[in-house]
Amino acid sequence: MNSKPPFWFPAKRYGWGWGVPVRWQGWVVAVGYVVLMLATVILAPPARSPGLFLGAIAVLTAALLAICWAKGEPPRWRWGDRDRE
Repeated sequence: MNSKPPFWFPAKRYGWGWGVPVRWQGWVVAVGYVVLMLATVILAPPARSPGLFLGAIAVLTAALLAICWAKGEPPRWRWGDRDRE
């Protein structure tokens, strides 16, 4: 019996990183990231406040990567079907 919950983000088939979410929690994270990015563009446009804009984008992206790292399949370079168990 596997006590570890299923991953929210599966590994990509080719390359390094994560693919499209496979659980509802992953979709909430992905949609939340997009909504917060759009809010950043509206509330801190890059033409008006480039430092705040870049800082907010960096923080949001770091948070997304941290969640993917914690809730996704362990990342490693993959070459396609021959890597799938």
